[in-house]
Amino acid sequence: MAHNPTSDLPAANSLPIPTTNAAINPAQQAFREAVQQVEGLRQRLRDLQAEQADARRRYWQQVGPAARAVVEARQTLFAPLENALLLHFFSRAEEEQITGVIVGNARALQERFGEDASDMLLKYAPQRRSAQARSGTSDAAEANASFDSSLPPHEQAAEQARARRKTKAQKAREVAEKAAREEEQQLLSNTKTLYRQLARTHHPDLERNPDAQQHKTALMQRITEAYEANDLYTLLQLLSESAPTDHADDDVLTRYTQALQQQQIELKQQLNELKYGPSNVLSGSGKKQEAELRQLKRYLRAEAEYVQHVSRLIQEPVGLREVLRELAAEGQETV
Repeated sequence: MAHNPTSDLPAANSLPIPTTNAAINPAQQAFREAVQQVEGLRQRLRDLQAEQADARRRYWQQVGPAARAVVEARQTLFAPLENALLLHFFSRAEEEQITGVIVGNARALQERFGEDASDMLLKYAPQRRSAQARSGTSDAAEANASFDSSLPPHEQAAEQARARRKTKAQKAREVAEKAAREEEQQLLSNTKTLYRQLARTHHPDLERNPDAQQHKTALMQRITEAYEANDLYTLLQLLSESAPTDHADDDVLTRYTQALQQQQIELKQQLNELKYGPSNVLSGSGKKQEAELRQLKRYLRAEAEYVQHVSRLIQEPVGLREVLRELAAEGQETV
């Protein structure tokens, strides 16, 4: 089952209390610090999301039924678009375009209107990222076409070479970033690997001392419960509290620390996008704000009518194909 790494860790008030006061080694210390950093960023992200969601609600309350009509019209797009992906009527390129329309529509609902469309984004956004990665093969051609034709031939050639080198560097960065994301996703979604690692260390059947066996039985129960509940954080915390027996265990903990550090980078990016992204808050006051509201309501009514028209068209594959062509001709990825 796929996981969102930013939701694998619980809130700070549910963190398990360490059961031992034993000294920790540098690998354990680095891991605990990484967990604390991630948890602090996640709390800041939750606070900012709640603040902005409240602002969006107040904003759309002023607009009234016009906004609700757009939301309802956009929500009707999902079913026919999802059904279209099951028909085997469209080409692969068209299916990728349909996926892009679904993702764009979900983001419009979530980012503009504060509607929860996370299920659609979780389901289709990763596929969209893959499609964008595949489309990267045309970067070199675009770089070659971007030079200034008014330059002398030798300068044009030099500019083309610089553009190609830049494109190669960008591709190398993208490959490295993709590998880091895949490593993070694999580590932060695979509780089975952690469970096996902990079970090898703490299984009571491997212990001869009766007192130690009783302690390991209780500990193994915690490990099993966390695994069955898919509670990644508790498993990670138990791993950090364990005294590593060899360098291989240190290496495992270090890999998880690196994955959490990558998660910190992604959380910081999300925070910056929320802080500095487009705002939906109305400016001005009095008559100016009333004029803005009237204009906005006109725009929203037009948007609702257009989306309703699109919704009727895409009920049939031929109509959806025509909509896809129109979007492509206009350079748009979504409705």
